[in-house]
Amino acid sequence: MGYIFWREEGGRLDAAGPIAKNIGPGRTEALRQHLGLKAGDAAFFLAGKPETFEAVAGKARNEIGRELGLTRTDEFRFAWIVDFPMFERTDEGKIDFSHNPFSMPQGGMEALAGDPLKVRAFQYDLACNGYELISGGIRNHTPEIMFRAFELAGYPAAEVEARFGGMVKAFRFGAPPHGGCAMGIDRAVMLLADEPNIREVIMFPMNQRAEDMLMGAPSDPTNEQLRELRLRVVAKD
Repeated sequence: MGYIFWREEGGRLDAAGPIAKNIGPGRTEALRQHLGLKAGDAAFFLAGKPETFEAVAGKARNEIGRELGLTRTDEFRFAWIVDFPMFERTDEGKIDFSHNPFSMPQGGMEALAGDPLKVRAFQYDLACNGYELISGGIRNHTPEIMFRAFELAGYPAAEVEARFGGMVKAFRFGAPPHGGCAMGIDRAVMLLADEPNIREVIMFPMNQRAEDMLMGAPSDPTNEQLRELRLRVVAKD
């Protein structure tokens, strides 16, 4: 993370830091004025693809806010997040779904005739104090639109029929428009209990190896259980 901080020396405002030295006083002063900064303020920088540094930037912002006493800790702030992109381009240049492939695209079939990266989905989240509390959307209930959406992501109709045939068949019988959402109860309890870690409110939290130490799970299956599921365990070489 790069930074520039401004300090006042001898009645003059100077910019300090490696980035300030590289871009020169003219650009640092233009940046300061654009951001409305003064002596004692700082600007932090991250570069690259947003999805690779947004999490780091968010943590830095939260930590700086906590240290400087800028974060409000005695209230709940809610924010609806809407207009999710339906598709994204992968590192290999392929078009793929960005979130929920079964959501209805805004604009229906007409929207899928244009640039896939401009299509928005009927998806929504409710965040509270920076935590995702509720997630939901409107279901794509029209087989023709669903086939087209999957086709844009590189999935032929035959594969959709093979993998999701039961749902497609149900929609062909005339499922009405429908949608919904679900709340993360553990996250809600965490916020109400003012706990910084969700593990403190989960009854049986797991460790980083997905083990429940209290219940001793997962345990080794018995031979009878393996035979019932027609499974066989092969020892490592």
